[in-house]
Amino acid sequence: MSEEVKNEKHSSQEEVKKPEKEKNEHKPETGKKEEKKTESKSIFDHKNKEIEELKKKNAELETQVAQLKNAYAKAYADTENTRKRLNKEFEQLSKYKIQDFALQVLPVLDDCERALAQETKDEAYRKGVQMIHDKLAAALAAEGVSEIACLNQPFDANWHQAIMSEHVDGVEPGMVVEVLQKGYKLKDRLLRAAMVKVSE
Repeated sequence: MSEEVKNEKHSSQEEVKKPEKEKNEHKPETGKKEEKKTESKSIFDHKNKEIEELKKKNAELETQVAQLKNAYAKAYADTENTRKRLNKEFEQLSKYKIQDFALQVLPVLDDCERALAQETKDEAYRKGVQMIHDKLAAALAAEGVSEIACLNQPFDANWHQAIMSEHVDGVEPGMVVEVLQKGYKLKDRLLRAAMVKVSE
């Protein structure tokens, strides 16, 4: 066999082998693509997991915020109620602050009235007692102390204290026919009940 024929055969074999080599060269590229797909899927799964965790954390934070809002609203309401209660108590204390003092002064006023009811020839003494009485009465009135109306009024257990009763001609039962001791109120509150005699 001539040298030329040998060379031609060898060339043909190389040409036949060449496509197989080219095919084999493409295989690694396909593998790389699959690796990239797997890597992308792994990243995607990881990101999805992170998103789910963030959603869960966000839901927990929203729950905490709602709880804090409720706690704040409750604390604010409690504070407002306490403030209103304290203001009311302060108003009540301010309104009736003179109550104890007035109760101590009323017997002095009673004594002045009893002294004025007595007959005396000493006009200066009478005027002095009258002056003391009037000043005490004015001071009490300035603080909201006033006398309770009783005489010829229907008996009212809220303001009157019945000490005795008797039949009085021409007077219907349950009427105050005599005041034994004056009663007083401080603004709208009973300070001292009036001691009275009631008709039967």
